[in-house]
This record gives sequence, structure tokens and C-alpha cells, in this order.
Amino acid sequence: MSTTKVYIVFYSVFGHVETMAREVHRGASSVEDVEASLWLVPETLPQRILEKMKAPPRPSDVTEIKPENLVDADGFLFGFPSRFGMMPSQFLAFFDSTHDLWKSQSLAGKPAGIFWSTGFYGGGQENSAFTAVTQLSHHGMLYVPLGYTFGKGIFEMEEVKGGSSYGAGTFAGDGSRQPSELELQQAFYQGKYLAEVAKKLKS
Repeated sequence: MSTTKVYIVFYSVFGHVETMAREVHRGASSVEDVEASLWLVPETLPQRILEKMKAPPRPSDVTEIKPENLVDADGFLFGFPSRFGMMPSQFLAFFDSTHDLWKSQSLAGKPAGIFWSTGFYGGGQENSAFTAVTQLSHHGMLYVPLGYTFGKGIFEMEEVKGGSSYGAGTFAGDGSRQPSELELQQAFYQGKYLAEVAKKLKS
């Protein structure tokens, strides 16, 4: 059987989404005959602004993605921090740059999932997914939500947990909170789940 390629494309300023992305990557990589890879969305903020924000350096082991790279993938997982309840301008700018792929519908029929980080419950946990679906729809990609396939973990009520039936998520709070073990488990599961779907669609 040929290899199924799954791209985990993410944008992360303070590391919360990066931590989730690496767990999503581990989950996708756990599926036989799946080759998963991490990709960074280009930064649009000037370095001096990032320094004022005290943002840590971007990961040196992840390549910045270009629109044409997307064509080679069989499935995607897009991860980002929420900005006013939707994906940040950096991610929107990247999708804006995929005009030629939209024109040719080169990504049509490919499965894609979404994961995210917000500051708190009212920060756009589900709205981030709703607004991101429009990007996938215009490209003809197949949005793959988690539904309630994560099992009892999705019904957890005794601890703070991001994510929903739309995808995995985490809460950053004031920035000091890191993804919990349960949130990371859901991220791993989403990577595995999307990879399995992509593999079935390719076969």
C-alpha cells in the first residue's frame, strides 16, 4: 500500500498550539502506512513586535509551508490560537495566498480537521472551528470533525478541558496554563482519527 501523507499545519506564538500540534503529529504517525509531518504558517508580525510580546523563538525543526506544498498531502490538520473567536490573521493570510489552488480546486476531496487554543471558555472554542470551516469549504476539502468518537473523555466535567466534537482544543488562560494530559490525549486521538480517515479515502 502506498504511503498516506498527513500535514499538520499550525501557527503558534507562545507554544500552546505547538505542544498540541506535536501530539497531533504523534497520533497521526501511529497509523500504519501514514507519513505525518509538521509545518509552520509564515509569521506576518515584525520581529520587534514579537520581542515586545516576549514571544519565544519559532521551532527550528519545523519548515515554513508554502501554498504549493499542500498539493502533496492526502489530509490535513490545521491548528491555531483563537483571535477574537476565529483563526488569526497569519492563518488567514496563508489561506489568502492559496488562490491558485482554489482556482484549480487542487485540494478538493481531501480530508481536513481543526484544533485550537483559546484563553478561556468564552474565547471562541467552537466559533474558531465554525469560522475555519469556510476556508475548507471554498477549497472543496472535507471537514472531519471528531464527533463524540473520543468517548468518555469528551464528556469530562470534573476538570478544565478544551476541545469539543469539532476538534481538539486547549485553554491557555493568562498564558501560564499548558495543555493538560486529557487535552493532549484528545489531540493524539484527533491525529490518529484524521490519519485513518485520510488512509481510507486514499485506498
